[in-house]
Amino acid sequence: MLYEAQSTLRSAPHLVVIPGIAIAWSVLGFNLLGDGLRDYLDPKLEDR
Repeated sequence: MLYEAQSTLRSAPHLVVIPGIAIAWSVLGFNLLGDGLRDYLDPKLEDR
């Protein structure tokens, strides 16, 4: 979606911004989920 919207960036910037924000939120969510699972499941962190 981002690649196809490059040609219309000046006339319709929402075609780039909305999918870009969705990708950023998805990456952030998976990173936070991974950190939470690591903290919960990693036996080495129990000593702290």
